[in-house]
Amino acid sequence: MESASSDVMRLDKYLKVSRLIKRRTIANEACDKERVSVNGRQVKASYQVKVGDIIEIAFGTRSLRVEVTEINENANKASAPAMYKEIE
Repeated sequence: MESASSDVMRLDKYLKVSRLIKRRTIANEACDKERVSVNGRQVKASYQVKVGDIIEIAFGTRSLRVEVTEINENANKASAPAMYKEIE
């Protein structure tokens, strides 16, 4: 297993590293309030995200659906969007 990339990651950490949600505490809160689902199911912040998972996040009236394309322990602002692709 490489240190830069792994097969699974906690959902709250993935949301933060991929910059879908700015802070891990906010990602945790969103999970607790059932605003985040993976593959159509409500999940906890501890859910292990895998490549190919479909994450849906509800931001008030707007919702965002993305497909996980890669999992990296660390991503800078430029490489973070490569971790997912937005889907309708």
